[in-house]
Amino acid sequence: MTKIETKTTLEKFRRFVISNCCASFIPKEYMEDPTVFPERDPSEGTIHVEAVSKVLLNQIRNVRFVKVADVLGVLYYSKSGNTSLKWRQIRGNIGKLTGYASPNSIVNLLHAGILTPSQIQRMLSALKSSQQEAEDEGELNSVP
Repeated sequence: MTKIETKTTLEKFRRFVISNCCASFIPKEYMEDPTVFPERDPSEGTIHVEAVSKVLLNQIRNVRFVKVADVLGVLYYSKSGNTSLKWRQIRGNIGKLTGYASPNSIVNLLHAGILTPSQIQRMLSALKSSQQEAEDEGELNSVP
């Protein structure tokens, strides 16, 4: 899992969540409405929207679709447990996204426009550096 810490719009994160949970069956009108979010119970991998106003529109399969106003935060935990992300409002529809993402979620974050190729390259470089440091540390500890 890769640590994520970046600023992004609520709409980009909404599209990421949709791509990870319900892209194949979300009604077109819900997909096109930026005030409609999916929610899911913890047993299926939590998706929860914290908003001033929230109205249930429909449930399809294991996903509830809610119409929201004034979103304060969104919690996303994948069913596998490999992705754990939180979006918190900073100002208006801009928020800070923090947590950990699996390789599949990294790809979806890229497709949603949340991460850029250069950010992913920096993450990979940092990962390689930390792996090299761990290998070097292991070699030092094995010397009698």
